[in-house]
Amino acid sequence: MRPNTHSMATFCNGEREMITGEMGGLIGGIIGGLGGLAGGVIGTYFSIRNTNGPRERNFVIKASAVCWVTCLVFLGLLHYLPAPHRWLLWVTYAILLPVSIRAWNKRQFAIRQEEAQNQSAHTTR
Repeated sequence: MRPNTHSMATFCNGEREMITGEMGGLIGGIIGGLGGLAGGVIGTYFSIRNTNGPRERNFVIKASAVCWVTCLVFLGLLHYLPAPHRWLLWVTYAILLPVSIRAWNKRQFAIRQEEAQNQSAHTTR
């Protein structure tokens, strides 16, 4: 009897062996996940590094921490929630993410402007 090549695993000498396509998917998933994590870490680092003053830096550190925690909770919920709730979570995420980014950018810009005005007021005295 010929082994089923469409199954998740084939058995050879009593041991489980992955099919080439499955191994590629697993490797791609791991590399993609690590790439996304590295991008988040690098983006966080440079967001903090490119701040101009202490208030702006504090805001970016706190906002980055909130963003990381929110993303981890989102991924955890995606993993544990059943299918209909998981889809609704995506809708909520798709709405809240751009709104949050816009609010973050506005607040950071306002802090940057305030710090620039305070700095120019101190240098002109």
